[in-house]
Amino acid sequence: MRSAARLLLPLAAAGLSAALAAGLAAAPAAASASSAAETWEWGPTASSDTKGWANGHVRSGSSGLRVVGDLYDAGGARTCSWVKIKWFTDRGKYRTATYRNCSQSTPRTFTVNAGYMLLAEAMVCRGSASRITGKCSRWERVWTQGG
Repeated sequence: MRSAARLLLPLAAAGLSAALAAGLAAAPAAASASSAAETWEWGPTASSDTKGWANGHVRSGSSGLRVVGDLYDAGGARTCSWVKIKWFTDRGKYRTATYRNCSQSTPRTFTVNAGYMLLAEAMVCRGSASRITGKCSRWERVWTQGG
């Protein structure tokens, strides 16, 4: 009986090592598939006079999250559209970024490297070339952790 066990043990070990090798060979493929960037769409968010609006997406990456969008301006002369992005970091701090577009014909692309965040919101306003003067939308949720 002991000799039979000695013969079967190396065969079982060889089968186990083959299965482990197959599993390890498949592991990098599974890891690369799960590390693919995820994307969430947001917008459009419009100013209260609807002459400025923004939309875009949030993409995950190796260094956290990135908010990317386009800001459109359909206002008259000497007016601009502004977008404010506000996000709450994983360290408990609010951060903001502001972008403007005065072109009236082409959208302006903006990018915010937010890192690891819990919440992001956007507001679109109207203003001059130097500051926001009003006609803002409400803060609209762009992304939140957990959906």
